[in-house]
Amino acid sequence: MFENKNIEKYAVKEIPLDRDCFLMSEKYMEEFAKELDKMLQGQECNPYEVGYVSPVAVRKVNKESLDLSWYPNTFTRFHEVSITLPVDAVKICVECGPYDVKPYIFVDHEWLEHLHLREYSVFALVDAIGVKNLLTNNYLSKDKLIELRSKIDQLAESELNISFISFADSLILKTNWDVGYYNKGVECSYKPEKILHIIKELDRIYQEVLGLPIYAVLTQGSNEYYGEPLLHISKSKNHICLNSLGVPFAELLAIESSAKNAIKSGVHPPKQLYLDEQFYNSLQLKYEFKKSDKPKNSYAAIMKTNQPSYFYSSCDELLANLDD
Repeated sequence: MFENKNIEKYAVKEIPLDRDCFLMSEKYMEEFAKELDKMLQGQECNPYEVGYVSPVAVRKVNKESLDLSWYPNTFTRFHEVSITLPVDAVKICVECGPYDVKPYIFVDHEWLEHLHLREYSVFALVDAIGVKNLLTNNYLSKDKLIELRSKIDQLAESELNISFISFADSLILKTNWDVGYYNKGVECSYKPEKILHIIKELDRIYQEVLGLPIYAVLTQGSNEYYGEPLLHISKSKNHICLNSLGVPFAELLAIESSAKNAIKSGVHPPKQLYLDEQFYNSLQLKYEFKKSDKPKNSYAAIMKTNQPSYFYSSCDELLANLDD
């Protein structure tokens, strides 16, 4: 297969970086090769109708894996997710430049199905501003904290698809979502705008109970605990597992640290929201809002290979510009 001189075959370490590519299941490799060969012979054909493709860009080739930007949705939103493709799952990568056929990376079928069927998550770190002053002036009473906890309980009861882990003055939020997989009847459940409404409501609660505003850091990514509940609570009630690796929370802390340093050094003023660029870019905002032109700042990523940025804004600004 793929023996025509106009077809470029790449070894894994030679796969082009930072270019539009497609993942395709190995089960379509022979059919695609036949259609591509017909095209090169000038026969009537359409290789683009073969199988299903997943748009990606290869960012880095490691010894045992490839770091990819995967674009599960570019029709209704610009959605990028960082994923890892094992080298042993790659069957072949081919390109046909003279006919503008972009690189196709044929991969293990089970791995590709798993990519579409596994769950992913949105994470948020929420913190109250000014707690130190309340503690210094002895304004943070037990009654106030219990009232705050009770109101967060009420919010959590109305939002069962979001986990709320609170430390009185701060919270961690997590919600799972599906990419969607037509072949298996799985619908896409990614609605990142929802969590902006939750943060807006949390800000109202904190201001009402403690008289303090909040800020939030948001990101999204893969979840290794796919098929599991949002939280695991042991039978003895003294072990809580967030059913997630620590990497997303390290990303949240990296963004928070960069934002604090930027504020101290005068790079940008304090804001209510600090959003990882992949999460921010996936929001469905009005075209006239020109979201790509809004202010942002770089941060030191934990897993991403490029130099990512976070955008800083407010709930009111983003909610007012949602493309409903």
